[in-house]
Amino acid sequence: MTRYRPPRPKGSCYITPEGEKALREELRQLWKIERPQVTATVHEAAKNGDRSENGDYIYGKRRLREIDSRVRFLTKRLDELIVVAETPKEQSKVYFGAWVTVENDDEEQCEYRIVGPDEFDLSQYKLSMDSPLAKAMLGKRLDDEVIVATPKGTQSYYIIGIRYGN
Repeated sequence: MTRYRPPRPKGSCYITPEGEKALREELRQLWKIERPQVTATVHEAAKNGDRSENGDYIYGKRRLREIDSRVRFLTKRLDELIVVAETPKEQSKVYFGAWVTVENDDEEQCEYRIVGPDEFDLSQYKLSMDSPLAKAMLGKRLDDEVIVATPKGTQSYYIIGIRYGN
């Protein structure tokens, strides 16, 4: 019996060309390289007899389920994604794919790129367009104030730079 989990809300369906390339590469890696290796390991482990105490078999089957689940997800997700490759005509506003430099009240600066939910990575300063900060920044111009509600209270940022491209 499985535990019911309500479906997660779908993220936005936009992605940068680099993000799409990374997802396609992950799909290729899983399907063409990793899955055949794990399948071979499980096949060899199955030859050894008692499968109930065979670690290679048990963990191999578990890894195959994980790979198949991720492959299904990536295949469906890649079909519904919209790749945004064009830079907007009006580059003085914050749109999807922009690198935005913000400054907080303590004069600390940080630059984020607004990307789709499938490619966000805060360690690389890629911010999901579905995040509160990105939602507040979209459509704003240079020197505009952005106010974001956080668990620590409201924070205000000022947009001090907008650029497009890598």
